[in-house]
Amino acid sequence: MVSERGLEVLRAIVQDYVATREPVGSKSIVDRHAFGVSAATIRNDMALLEEEQLIAAPHTSSGRIPTDKGYRVFVDQLTALRPLSGAQRQAIESFLDRSVDLDDVLVRTVRLLSQLTNQVAVLQFPVLSATRVRHLELLPLPPSRVMTVLITDGGRVEQRVMDAGGAVDEAAVGEVRASVLAAVQGRELVDAAAAVEAIAARGGANAALLSAVAASLAAQASAERQDRLVMAGAANLVRTEDDFPGTITPVLDAIDEQVTLLRLFGEMQADAHGVAVSIGHEHEGFGITEATVLASDYTAPSGVARVGVVGPTRMDYSNNIAAVRAVARYLSRLLGEQR
Repeated sequence: MVSERGLEVLRAIVQDYVATREPVGSKSIVDRHAFGVSAATIRNDMALLEEEQLIAAPHTSSGRIPTDKGYRVFVDQLTALRPLSGAQRQAIESFLDRSVDLDDVLVRTVRLLSQLTNQVAVLQFPVLSATRVRHLELLPLPPSRVMTVLITDGGRVEQRVMDAGGAVDEAAVGEVRASVLAAVQGRELVDAAAAVEAIAARGGANAALLSAVAASLAAQASAERQDRLVMAGAANLVRTEDDFPGTITPVLDAIDEQVTLLRLFGEMQADAHGVAVSIGHEHEGFGITEATVLASDYTAPSGVARVGVVGPTRMDYSNNIAAVRAVARYLSRLLGEQR
């Protein structure tokens, strides 16, 4: 059983190791922190922490560093998060407020989170198959193509160019535009594709063009059913390569392949701060045991998705948890305003 002072010693070891990247000894704890006890007493506390496997000696006769279990206890004992500075909060608001559409919002979000945490930022793209069509525009591209411009209720703009099935007649495109918009406005993507196909099935001079529009909508709905990630800050991971005792390759592979992180996102449980934290061997089955993943839910018009960071287990948990939570909350608010 770890005493209250023992937990404070653990907190000091985590904070000092994160700040210096050097193993922490009892003398440095006495020098840097006001415990009011001797170095011998701190050594006894450290011995108990080592028995509980919360700290370990990376080398003989060295100081101690936190284990994955020690980081977990530290995170679970966080009663308050380090507040973001006024400048950080203003940066979040001003940077994201300049976004022009959903794609731009998400790209800006991961860039900003990467800068705030100095980690790899990852964002689960909201699944758009459940979103509704706000507007659909058709633009003729002579001689035989048409561009569809889809605007969803979440503010995303998607453009596709398709074969019109024959020479483009601007008058026919105008007629199709009017009938299609009336049929799809306010519908979910899958339903919108079916509605247009039903119109095409009636036949008529514009049947080929209508079928092409229906196929385009169906393809968009199918593509958006698949989870995918937006990422930024891979260079931050490379800069912290020394914090990975083994090899950084599995982490880079997980980021590149995405499916591993998506699965892990789906299994992580949020804590009292609204942030899910998975540390090192806690996600051993995912092959990235030397990394920590932090994530928080954000709300998009189509449902809930996650945004977070990936980095070494030696990271500034208090700052990074606060940043992830703040960005997720602001992103939810911004997407809610765009509906």
